[in-house]
Amino acid sequence: MHDVTRALLPVLPTAMPEMRAVLSPLDGPAILELDGREAAPTLVGSGPACAICLVDATVSRRHCELDLVEAGVRVRDLGSRNGTFVDGVRVEVAYAGHGARIRIGAVELAVSLAAHVGEELPDADHFGGFVGASTEIRKIYPLLTRLAAASLPTLIEGETGTGKEVVAEALHRAGPRANRPFVVLDCTTISPALAESELFGHERGAFTGAVARKRGAFELADGGTLFLDEIGDLDLPLQAKLLRLLDRGEFRRLGSETARRADVRVIAATRRDLDRAVVERTFRDDLYHRLVSARVVLPPLRARRGDVPVLIDYFLRAAGRSPEAIPFATRAAWYAHVWPGNVRELRLAVERFLALGAEETDAAAGRAPPGAGLSLVDALFAENLPLPEARKRASEAFERRYVALALARAGGNVSKAARETGIARRHFQMLKARSKTT
Repeated sequence: MHDVTRALLPVLPTAMPEMRAVLSPLDGPAILELDGREAAPTLVGSGPACAICLVDATVSRRHCELDLVEAGVRVRDLGSRNGTFVDGVRVEVAYAGHGARIRIGAVELAVSLAAHVGEELPDADHFGGFVGASTEIRKIYPLLTRLAAASLPTLIEGETGTGKEVVAEALHRAGPRANRPFVVLDCTTISPALAESELFGHERGAFTGAVARKRGAFELADGGTLFLDEIGDLDLPLQAKLLRLLDRGEFRRLGSETARRADVRVIAATRRDLDRAVVERTFRDDLYHRLVSARVVLPPLRARRGDVPVLIDYFLRAAGRSPEAIPFATRAAWYAHVWPGNVRELRLAVERFLALGAEETDAAAGRAPPGAGLSLVDALFAENLPLPEARKRASEAFERRYVALALARAGGNVSKAARETGIARRHFQMLKARSKTT
């Protein structure tokens, strides 16, 4: 029997199907149960970040990820050495139904699906300053609530523009350190020569140009939280000193022989694959182990499309404008856009539109508006989605648009909209409720 251990990490997919999935080795008990409430795809591999750790020489550190969706268990290979197979076929992305076999390296797992209706997700559209009401985001809120109350080192992973710093500050503001400092240090903007001084401070005369004593980020954050943005860009020697501080709470200013103590919660963020950086020896394995004791994965905006209208309206309110400030045609183009720059790109698009208007915005950007000329099918195809997932997304988009137009024509009256569309009022209510969460 393969040596299988289950890591107790808050690393967890993105759908709320009315079923659960159980995965079991062919020669042992179940090692994983998915019910759709997981906050991120479940990582499987041999590395410390994996929720399911398979101790087998054929399994890569981050081998694949599993996600429960309506079509079954979505399996995505993560560039593993020995491949991921579904029913004997090597796959990049595939769906495993009831009775399927998933082979991860040499470890084979059986999939069992059963009917299951899970608890409702939190009815919330934000956590602190982080905004989102989609199913994908509401599944993250319970995890954030638990992490806010803790003082664990925390790693936030996500593409550029997904809101990692916003989440870090929200965790700080919702926790017991809320009245203490929240200090941000962007590891991409400090030179290697000054990085140690920025982190730990220096004494007068410690180096050329050090004309006065300076407190570093750790001292400034004492009692509070230090947010290390893009920690993957930190040099290896500094990683060792950071690990010492996490382990002992001690550091030394440059030019000083005196050890100082600081009570600091460290929240780090990265757009990089730190597991791969460990393999490439550009990131310390022991530091990575400390950081992934608590892990948050922020999905890109293209994976949480239901939040595009929510975010547009949020940015408009923040600017003191009404939802009508963005016309329907522009919104439709934005709904279809892939948003490679994520939430940051959407926020800038709203701000640019309010400042310049549609035509001036496009001329200033030197391009067509996001999503212009791009049909829904084109947008879904551009994401390289499997057919079942693309069909599901297209159906959800059609329902949202149909319900919105029917309500607009009926002046917001649900009963009238139901009569005019020939849909039973109860079913129309269900469509209306579902359109708010997809």
